[in-house]
Amino acid sequence: MEIRIEQYTDLYKQQVLDLIVPIQREEFNVPITAAEQPDLQQIPDFYQKDNGNFWLAITDAGVVGTIALLDIGHQQGALRKMFVHRDYRGKEHGTGQLLLNTLLAWAQQKEYAEIYLGTTEKFLAAHRFYEKNNFKEVIVDELPTQFPRMAVDVKFYRYGVQP
Repeated sequence: MEIRIEQYTDLYKQQVLDLIVPIQREEFNVPITAAEQPDLQQIPDFYQKDNGNFWLAITDAGVVGTIALLDIGHQQGALRKMFVHRDYRGKEHGTGQLLLNTLLAWAQQKEYAEIYLGTTEKFLAAHRFYEKNNFKEVIVDELPTQFPRMAVDVKFYRYGVQP
């Protein structure tokens, strides 16, 4: 089964919501709705501007993964909305790695210096994944002032983009 990575278009808007919200609510018990995530209602205006972007992992079954890079200025970005359907996680499929590799290649091409991300304490597999990919944990005080902190995020990472 082939997984291809594509830039987001509004053709996939409902599929993105149908992927992300159930993962947040049912798998990780984060009490959030689609309506409480206005960025997902306007992905092109929110993520696909300046040097940011939003990518999808797509199979014949539809959207099975997402990742976004929000341009926060000063050659810095925020990695957001990384979600992979449970049936497409792990080394066997490599979906998360494909998405992250796409984002990192874009960041290098667009001359980012650093990428930051925040995550909850519950996403243990995500912590291991980011650490394996050379993201280093940082404390809140080390985050750029323009980094968009989410209330649920308690663990933060930084990645130095190499030319």
